[in-house]
Amino acid sequence: NNDIAIRYRTNAQSRVFEEYLRRYNIPYRVFGGQSFYQRKEIKDMLAYLRLVINPKDEEALRRVLNYPRRGIGKTTIEKLSLLAEQSGKPMWECIPVAQASARAKNSMIDFVQMIKAAAKKSETSDAYEVAIQIARKSGLYDLMKADTSIEGMSRLENLNALLDGIKTFVEENASAEETDRSLAAYIQNIALLTDFDENTDQDNYVTLMSVHAAKGLEYKSIFVVGLEEKLFPSFMSMDTMEGMDEERRLFYVAITRAEQFLTLSYAESRFQYGNMRFNAPSRFLTEIPEPSLNMPAQARSKDPVFKPTGPTTASIKGNFKRRPSANNMPLKVDPKNFKPSPSSDIQAGMKVLHMKFGEGKVLSVDGGTANRVATIYFKEVEDDPQKRIMLKFAKLQIL
Repeated sequence: NNDIAIRYRTNAQSRVFEEYLRRYNIPYRVFGGQSFYQRKEIKDMLAYLRLVINPKDEEALRRVLNYPRRGIGKTTIEKLSLLAEQSGKPMWECIPVAQASARAKNSMIDFVQMIKAAAKKSETSDAYEVAIQIARKSGLYDLMKADTSIEGMSRLENLNALLDGIKTFVEENASAEETDRSLAAYIQNIALLTDFDENTDQDNYVTLMSVHAAKGLEYKSIFVVGLEEKLFPSFMSMDTMEGMDEERRLFYVAITRAEQFLTLSYAESRFQYGNMRFNAPSRFLTEIPEPSLNMPAQARSKDPVFKPTGPTTASIKGNFKRRPSANNMPLKVDPKNFKPSPSSDIQAGMKVLHMKFGEGKVLSVDGGTANRVATIYFKEVEDDPQKRIMLKFAKLQIL
């Protein structure tokens, strides 16, 4: 029977579990949603990447030629398709001679140049670098980032999860000199996963679901994963008591639906926005009475045969010792040499300087003009180096 469930805070987290379940041929289903690789934004991004590798992929070309919209209508695409059929050539090769309005013609030329530029880059760059270029140059990333609805934010999370998966692929293959980290190798690697269909006809399968979908569903064994600060609880809910109360309620529902076995886990680090992020365990772990937890001791050997992944009581408590506030931290920068930059100039990818946190890298910038919030990784801060800072109150110098 379907006695096992994996529960997570955001749907984007299903990717890594789906990939491993597929690799080991373990049947599963995603409850209350689509499989990761069946989600529209994932199919769109992969179509672009397939096109970079093979411009003659007509299924991919039809999917993204006018997505995001660039003024190439259905009539133009139909004419292009007819021309290809009559000439016996691929649609891609017919674009330069296709009949279309001036706007559509220019858009198609720009599209071709974008794909060719990415193909050229793929000759000397790894899969992640090419994917990032496509995500931004195509307009996919900006389109999703502009949609501030719950659904829009979820789509952006999915896109970022895919990009993080590509980064993981590159890093996992970085140790061996002869290992192929190219976009072509990634597409070949992912093909088997994207062709896999959920098989729920069998009696035994693992159920994947978000904690929002949990409700009254009970299972003999439940895994609640991703129990990290800023993930569960979500960073978007940590600023208010109401938000934290809702996060705590979701956690309670998630853990109280296990009939026999409950496993709680967190990742010590994970790729996010292309960078390795080190995580503190969720505060919710410390709220569970110690006698109720069975935590394996951390392996002491540097190279053990078996290394338990669960945190010890001491490690959990250590992560939640009272941290010094920024006001009590010593200055890392001489005020005489510090020249704050306009907050409106701060953008993702920049290196910045903070008087007390030191040098940092801006991972992302969210919010409207008046309430922009930056996520910054400060390399000189040992405890909780990743911080979210409201820019209108911050003093940062662009390096």
